[in-house]
Amino acid sequence: MVEILSQEEIEALLASLSGSEEVAQPSAPSASGVAAQVPGTGKADRRMPIAYEVYDFRRPDKFSKDQLRTMQMLHETFARLFSSTLSAYLRAPVHIDLISVEQIPYDEYIRAITSSLINIFSMQPLSGQALLEIEFDVVISMIDRLLGGPGTVVKRPQAALTDIERPLVENVVDRALGALRTAWEGIVSFTPIREGMETSAQFVQIVPPNDIVVSILFEIRVGETHGAMSLCIPYLLLKPILSKLSAQRWFSGSKRAPSQHAVLIAQQLQQTRVPLVAVLGSTRLMLRQILDLKEGDVVLLTRRTSEPIDIMVGNRVKFRARPGLRGKQVVVQIESIVTNKPIAKPNPSPSSA
Repeated sequence: MVEILSQEEIEALLASLSGSEEVAQPSAPSASGVAAQVPGTGKADRRMPIAYEVYDFRRPDKFSKDQLRTMQMLHETFARLFSSTLSAYLRAPVHIDLISVEQIPYDEYIRAITSSLINIFSMQPLSGQALLEIEFDVVISMIDRLLGGPGTVVKRPQAALTDIERPLVENVVDRALGALRTAWEGIVSFTPIREGMETSAQFVQIVPPNDIVVSILFEIRVGETHGAMSLCIPYLLLKPILSKLSAQRWFSGSKRAPSQHAVLIAQQLQQTRVPLVAVLGSTRLMLRQILDLKEGDVVLLTRRTSEPIDIMVGNRVKFRARPGLRGKQVVVQIESIVTNKPIAKPNPSPSSA
């Protein structure tokens, strides 16, 4: 038999429902500090208001704030290492600044790419692939410098690189991956390997669209040209080492790094090009003598033919050598090494007319 609720029971039920709604959406405490009354009970609700945090199910947090902060620090190191390496390679000033580190869906990262060169690489033994993206104008400027130009950006349709350009860009990418490996050494050791290069983002699918990735954005300036550069590292690739991705571990690893950094700096210096000049001799002339010089005139130098000549590295005399010929090429034979001798400057006293 169906029981019929009395009027008192109905009012009590409505009061309890009304009280549940008030708990779910608590009102702000009054200025007087009096606790709010729970409807239908006549009693004060002394429970603390519940604070709800909005959660985006499409962009779940896979990385903690500490892990993101650690990646920010190590990629600041990467920016410094890569900028110094690239400066030596291009023989031009290069500045790279870290802009942001955030976790976003892979689809959002790809849709943000417009005109860029995308390099696919792996981080062995970690499983998966990552991306290094460089804005196309910056790539063109690098290519122009490597081919002997001033770094001019020539607007052209974004297409595949030529057979000459591709190895040049691959050398740049290899230097970037080397700097990345060094920056991560305090956390994990890996070997970066180039696996592909694309000019269209729609052909690059390293993870499903909704998978979370770490997007690391940089600003890169090569001479007068500036643009964007970014790294994309999937969560699934970093998942096995998340426990190591902490500021404490990174700092402890960085304390052991000075010797490694010294080796890296030495390696970079060994690849730096410096001018080497063979100085046959010198003399001093008055200005009117210089103005009177013409083709066929003979200028007497202070060095005798039997004396070795100076070989200068930068602004210092580093070697003594004998000049000669090998076929049709002028050569010098090193005879001795000069230590700590600066460039010899002419006597500033004026000569008499």
